[in-house]
Order: sequence, then structure tokens, then C-alpha cells
Amino acid sequence: MEQTTFPLIGIARHRMGIDGSGITTLVAGAGCPLQCKWCINQKLLQEAPVRHVTAQQLLELVKKDDLYYRATGGGITFGGGESLLHADFIRAFRQICPSEWRISVETSLCVPETLVAAAADAADMFIIDCKDMNAEIYKRYTGGDPSLMMNNLRYLLERTGPEQILVRVPLIPEYNTETDQEVSRKILLEMGVKNLDLFKYVCR
Repeated sequence: MEQTTFPLIGIARHRMGIDGSGITTLVAGAGCPLQCKWCINQKLLQEAPVRHVTAQQLLELVKKDDLYYRATGGGITFGGGESLLHADFIRAFRQICPSEWRISVETSLCVPETLVAAAADAADMFIIDCKDMNAEIYKRYTGGDPSLMMNNLRYLLERTGPEQILVRVPLIPEYNTETDQEVSRKILLEMGVKNLDLFKYVCR
């Protein structure tokens, strides 16, 4: 039986308070369904060589920080790109990594619901980059379908509960305003989201 692999483009160790609780290691994978105008990883995704690794191979790469994860309540954060394109791999990794490690998933939720469902039981935290809840702004900035993101968010809220979800809402120069950001915040709260991170993109 062929093993599921992950298209690894980079690993960032010793991250604190950025990608989930405690000290985390960000594992970045290639591939994304969106075309965000200010994509911070666009150059990396286009130029970085991809290394396909199995769950066991990834475990060997990240287990050197096991003590930090256990001591701080941290673990592994899958990002990218769109990490849920590799939901089966995340499940496979969860099955072999220490149970004390927290698994976080950074996602746009612009994927089929089947992929969200596949990762739902494997992740301790979903970090969702929603861009903006205004459909016109969202589509103009990402080129994606905002209804897909919203439907998946509703599904995830019901499946995992709001405590396992953090939604990030950026203020994006030339695309949305502080008023738009506040409207998005209110919509998300009405949907049942409890954990929100409102911030501003610094675009150079």
C-alpha cells in the first residue's frame, strides 16, 4: 500500500505565540487553491524545491523539539499553502506522533468539505484565515469562493466546537477598511466564533 506523502517546502522551528499555543514548529506544504494578491508565501511556493516526505520521515525531522512541545503545550502547525489539501497526511501524522503534541492546522477552508472532515478529528486547533466576510472583497482579493469558506466554517463549528477554532481577520491595504473588518467580526461572532484575531497586513 502506497504511503501518503506531504510536499514539504520548509520547516520553521521554535515559534512562540504565532501558530498556536506553546512552542510550535511550522511545517509548510506546497499547493493552494487561492490567488491572494498579497500572498506572503507566493515567492516561496513558486521557487522552493518540494521534498515529498512520509509521516515517519516528518516525525524524524521534528521530534528533536519534543521536550519543548511537552513543556509548553506546543506541537506542530501545518501551513502552506493550503494545508487541508493534505488532510490524509495530517491524519497519518497524528496517528504516529506523541499524543502530548498539539496539532494545529492553518487553512483558508477553501477546500471540499470532505477534506475538512478528514482533518477534524486529527487537529487540536484550526487557525482560519478568512480575509473578509464581504463576498465581493473576498473574491476580489483571493479569487476564491467565499461561500465555500463560510459553509466549511459552519460545519467545523458544529463538528469541533468553537474552542478549537481561531479565525484571523486581516486589515488589507487597498482591499478592505477598519469598518469592513468590524463587520466581519460581528458576522463571525453571530456565527458562533469565539476566538478572533484582528490585525493589519504590513505590505511592502
